[in-house]
Amino acid sequence: MVQIGYTMMTEQAGPRELVDHLVRAEEAGYDFSVTSDHYFPWLRSQGHSPYAWSVLGAAAQATSRIPLMTYVTCPTVRYHPAVVAQKAATMQLLSEGRFRLGLGSGENLNEHVVGGGWPSVDVRHEMLEEAVEIIRALFEGGHVNHRGPHFDVESARLWDLPDQLPPIGIAVSGEQSCTLAGRLADLVIATEPKAGLLDAFDRHGGEGKPRVGQLPVCYDPDRDAAVKRAHAQFRWFGSGWKVNSELPHPDSFEAATQFVTPDDVADAIPCGDEPEDFVEAVRPYAEAGFTEIALVQIGGESQPAYLDWAAKTLLPALHDALD
Repeated sequence: MVQIGYTMMTEQAGPRELVDHLVRAEEAGYDFSVTSDHYFPWLRSQGHSPYAWSVLGAAAQATSRIPLMTYVTCPTVRYHPAVVAQKAATMQLLSEGRFRLGLGSGENLNEHVVGGGWPSVDVRHEMLEEAVEIIRALFEGGHVNHRGPHFDVESARLWDLPDQLPPIGIAVSGEQSCTLAGRLADLVIATEPKAGLLDAFDRHGGEGKPRVGQLPVCYDPDRDAAVKRAHAQFRWFGSGWKVNSELPHPDSFEAATQFVTPDDVADAIPCGDEPEDFVEAVRPYAEAGFTEIALVQIGGESQPAYLDWAAKTLLPALHDALD
C-alpha cells in the first residue's frame, strides 16, 4: 500500500500558517508529512523561509497522529551534526515517536549564509557520512568524542533520548549518494521517480527499507491560474539537483529559469482540478517502487482550498488507483 504525504513547504508560508495547514492535512487523512528546511526560498515569489525546527516543534504539539520528517536537513555546514542529533532526539520526544530525520548533502542556497565557501560534491558526501556517524553515536547514549577530517566533537552527550530513536533517511540523486544511503540510512529519499536510484540503494544495503519520494502539484479550479502560480513559484524545480545544489541565491534561480515558460511547467507539474492528472503524475513513483509519496501543493494561500479538495477528491482517487 502506497502512503500519500503532505509537504510543509517552508518557502511558501509563514510559521503559524504552516502549522495550521498541517493540522488540516492530518484531518484530511494524509498518511504522513515532510518539512523542508531552508534559509532562503528558491524564488522571491515564494516569499518565506521560517526556521523549520521551530515549526516542527509547534506542529508536534498541534497534531496527534500524522508522522513528521525533515525533507531534508543538511547536518554539515549551517548545522553541526551534534546539534542536529539533539534537535532530532527532542523532536522524537515532543512528537511521541512520530519523527524521522531526513538528511542530505545540502544546497549552497541555504548553507552559504555561515560563510566558509561551498565544498565540492565529493567533499559534501564525505561530510555527510561523518555527520551521520556522529549523530548515530550520540543516539547510542553516553559521552561522544570525535576527531575527524571535517568535524570535532568534545565530550558531547544527549541528556534527553527517546526510547525509540528517530529513523534516519538520506536523500539520493546518483550512484555515490545511493551507496552512502544504502550503507547508513534506515530509509531513502528522492525527488525523481527513477527506479535506478532505488536499485542502487538496494545493491548497497537498502533492500526492504522504506523509500520516500516527493513531487509538486498545483490544484486550482481555474487551471490557467494554477499554471500561472506554478510557473511563478516552482519553475526552478526542473533544473535538477546538480544545478539546484550549486546556485547561491534566489536571484540566481531567477536568472537560471528566465527562459522556462508556463507551458514547460504545465508539462511537468499537474495543474488544475482533474484528479486523473494528479494520479498520473504520482503513478511513476509507485511503479518505480516508492512506498511513500509526498505531495507539494504550490502556493501558501492555496492550501486551505487544496486540503478540502484533497480530502474529498484527491486522496480517495490516489488510494483507489495505487492500492
